[in-house]
Amino acid sequence: TPTEGAPDGIFPAAAFCVFANRFLAVIVAMIVVKRKHGSVFGNNRAPLWAFTPCAISNTTSSWCQYASLNYVSFPLQTIFKSSKIIPVMLMGKVLQNTSYPLVQYFEAFLITVGVAIFSLSSKEPKLDDGEDASSTASLGIILMLMYIFSDSFTSQWQSRIYNRYGKQNIDPYQMMLGVNSNAIIITTLGLVVTGDFLKVYEFLLVNPQAFVYNIITAITSATGQLFIYYTIKEFGPIPFTIIMTVRQIFSFCISSIVFQHHIGARALLGATMVFGVLFYQIYRKYNAKREQRN
Repeated sequence: TPTEGAPDGIFPAAAFCVFANRFLAVIVAMIVVKRKHGSVFGNNRAPLWAFTPCAISNTTSSWCQYASLNYVSFPLQTIFKSSKIIPVMLMGKVLQNTSYPLVQYFEAFLITVGVAIFSLSSKEPKLDDGEDASSTASLGIILMLMYIFSDSFTSQWQSRIYNRYGKQNIDPYQMMLGVNSNAIIITTLGLVVTGDFLKVYEFLLVNPQAFVYNIITAITSATGQLFIYYTIKEFGPIPFTIIMTVRQIFSFCISSIVFQHHIGARALLGATMVFGVLFYQIYRKYNAKREQRN
């Protein structure tokens, strides 16, 4: 239902979705950290400000992810998210001077080609009255580029924190608490400065179902973070990568069927290239790890 702050009837602030997710994540992280360490912040060797840069990039990536869905289809967003290896490598080189083998650069190139084919073959921009299709789609792609670069910075900065303060001194739940605590401050300031808090409040009064959706998203996001950290700790990065890749494929297929997104032959080729390279990466890393154990 339209409101004064949202005359088109669309939820008025992607930043509030980020705020809701981070708010619940902080509560969950505080409970887990308190239970494991006996203190919420007392046993964390890294100061709270050390998490600020990756909290800013994490908040930016989440906002771009939500906002981009106003302009591009979910399948296109999924394919873009699969191409994060490229900016991750760039950020690793810039922030930590990490070197990568030639095969990884070739894989990154193939993923880029696959994303480009899919993007050019499946533009389904969401238009408002009087908007130009090409400019709308371009804005969505710009938001997705901002998402993957911000998200890539986040993971590399977290790695720097582990390296600087010691992995033995910071567990993943303390990392989750530090990042989300900073993110809460950032999103709250943003919502207050832009006046979006009042717009969201007005919208939720008229559309209470939207509040339910925000709660569901926040619960699944916070729960997902816990499972991510647990899976990496207990089973390692390769099983986690397999799970995430399979999830992306399922998300891609379900969204295409439920929301009837048209996926042409060329777009399907691009998607196949991306997921094919990702599975090859998993296979290559699995073999490398098995050879190390032997």
